[in-house]
Amino acid sequence: MYGVCGCCGALRPRYKRLVDNIFPEDPEDGLVKTNMEKLTFYALSAPEKLDRIGAYLSERLIRDVGRHRYGYVCIAMEALDQLLMACHCQSINLFVESFLKMVAKLLESEKPNLQILGTNSFVKFANIEEDTPSYHRSYDFFVSRFSEMCHSSHEDLEIKTKIRMSGIKGLQGVVRKTVNDELQANIWDPQHMDKIVPSLLFNLQHVEEAESHLDNHSLWEPKVFAIRCFKIIMYSIQQLLSHLDANSRSAATVRAGIVEVLSEAAVIAATGSVGPTVLEMFNTLLRQLRLSIDYALTGSYDGAISLGTKIIKEHEERMFQEAVIKTIGSFASTLPTYQRSEVILFIMSKVPLPSLHHPMETGRTGENRNRLTQIMLLKSLLQVSTGFQSNNMMSALPSNFLDRLLSTALMEDAEIRLFVLEILISFIDRHGNRHKFSTISTLSDISILKLKVDKCSRQDTIFMKKHSQQLYRHIYLSCKEETNLQKHYEALYGLLALISIELANEEVVVDLIRLVLAVQDVAQVNEENLPVYNRCALYALGAAYLNLISQLTTVPAFCQHIHEVIETRKKEAPYMLPEDVFVERPRLTHNLDGVVIELLFRQSKISEVLGGSGYNADRLCVPYIPQLTDEDRLSKRKSIGETISLQVEVESRNSPEKEERVPAEEITYETLKKAIVDSVAVEEQERERRRQVVEKFQKAPFEEIAAHCGARASLLQSKLNQIFEITIRPPPSPSGTITAAYGQPQNHSIPVYEMKFPDLCVY
Repeated sequence: MYGVCGCCGALRPRYKRLVDNIFPEDPEDGLVKTNMEKLTFYALSAPEKLDRIGAYLSERLIRDVGRHRYGYVCIAMEALDQLLMACHCQSINLFVESFLKMVAKLLESEKPNLQILGTNSFVKFANIEEDTPSYHRSYDFFVSRFSEMCHSSHEDLEIKTKIRMSGIKGLQGVVRKTVNDELQANIWDPQHMDKIVPSLLFNLQHVEEAESHLDNHSLWEPKVFAIRCFKIIMYSIQQLLSHLDANSRSAATVRAGIVEVLSEAAVIAATGSVGPTVLEMFNTLLRQLRLSIDYALTGSYDGAISLGTKIIKEHEERMFQEAVIKTIGSFASTLPTYQRSEVILFIMSKVPLPSLHHPMETGRTGENRNRLTQIMLLKSLLQVSTGFQSNNMMSALPSNFLDRLLSTALMEDAEIRLFVLEILISFIDRHGNRHKFSTISTLSDISILKLKVDKCSRQDTIFMKKHSQQLYRHIYLSCKEETNLQKHYEALYGLLALISIELANEEVVVDLIRLVLAVQDVAQVNEENLPVYNRCALYALGAAYLNLISQLTTVPAFCQHIHEVIETRKKEAPYMLPEDVFVERPRLTHNLDGVVIELLFRQSKISEVLGGSGYNADRLCVPYIPQLTDEDRLSKRKSIGETISLQVEVESRNSPEKEERVPAEEITYETLKKAIVDSVAVEEQERERRRQVVEKFQKAPFEEIAAHCGARASLLQSKLNQIFEITIRPPPSPSGTITAAYGQPQNHSIPVYEMKFPDLCVY
């Protein structure tokens, strides 16, 4: 019997005998190295046998797995690994098929050790650079199986961690093996990424593993896998923006969830070097904000409520809007100054304003949409401006931005005006002083505030020379608003105080004092018919600011005058001080008429004491009067039709000897309307002419521009020549004229010493 077996064994193919010889009798002895060397030499000498060697090893491994002979399984995998490392012939593809079949068998096992063993072998295989292309190989099974291992829920924590680590290593191997192989399916296709990315994110979400995820799995080196994975995450912001647009009609809670994810993830792409551009992201968010406002107003996603239409919940839309605003703020806070300036200008350009170039929607729905859009965009602007730091106010508040922002300060809506004041405060406060002026008071010693004050820079001085009167005018007009509340006066006080600290020189201080004294006159004269609270608030605002500026200027006589008036008010009229006005229950008076002069800050006295300290006394003596502009005219809320008929007399100045008075001209609504329309038309024509000139120089060819300028230069030269000829030409000869060669009369000049003068001219 033994002889028969020996005879049969001798008849076995040589490759099988060589494979059998690498397995010892006791699996604990490990791979028989001498016999493994013989097998390797045979495979290299007869590469056509390599596929049969692989098939036979696969057969033995499957049998050993079924019989739970795991020692022999490990030996078979070690032999396969060595053969893969040694052989790079054209027949390697057939051998690889057997190898992948054995790896798949191990991965399908329920034994964690076999899964880990199969993963390690696959990773070794993934590191091999193959010489020949593969046409029929597929890694779909391995993507699915390694992804499953990443989600392992084994009861033993240590084993679960090892399985998950093996799964991630396996995915790394798949990516490395397929990413540069054009014959393989694109690993970045959604069918694969939908498994790989969730598997990675699932492991990243655990706090205890997040810090050591890529370190424990040795994924930083080589770095290809780490770079690829994080690029997926970074570029997913772009996909998330597109996904937000695609789900613009989804429930507000769903959209809010997407936006909150953006809020957390966008800071990664803050520099704009990876992922979507900055303005693209803000444009998407602002578009979603506007859509949400429309949904809340109409109550549906299609603008009309019909049978089967999904009803919008207003509070959910409001929650979504707040999420968008929060995301805008969190993203902007990470941007460098120059990019944040671009975002600020971009948001401001989206705010609908009552101007010639930005028509407002009409009707009740249109007015509501305009108002909500203005509020939401100004909220976003406030989020972006919070913490904004710029050493140059000219760049922080450029003219095109400041003009649009201040025009909203004249709107009827009190909430919008408050946002404008807070935005201005955010921009001007560069030393963190704003919270020190959150409460209006008349402190006897402002040193307890510990204000941070720097000398006004040259750039700030230039800014105030250009924009100060514009700021003063809007502060003055804002003080006169009847709908102002305590928050508005607190914001106005903070704005005045911060201008005095951040942007003030002697000229600015003088103008601010004039401005506040003019506000005091508004409360005293009361041409606007303001309520008692508003008048008391203006008195109190003036007292608080003059108390502050007097201590900042450190002029003793100025401080004494302000202190005396405040003390008098404390005794006789506490309702004119902030401590009685800006409280939860204001203590007001019923009658503010006939306020005695001792209760008022006197312009003549302030001019006298400050003039003696080097301030411009002449300017201090001049009352502040705001200059009304077209912007103010466009921002008026009261109808011009209220002025039905005005009688004006115009004196004729055509003849100084005879003074004639023209009859009184009756100006009605129609004549006023015609005058306004005509002036607007002229302005529009002038703007259009300027636009055409600018457009011509921007788009016209250089030759055309050069020819145009040359023609104008020639015309100018000819005019100059005529002028020079008239002014420089010598006087004509007293002897008369001579005739030129062509019969034309020509003046002939004679030297002065040859001229004959009349006798009366001889002395």
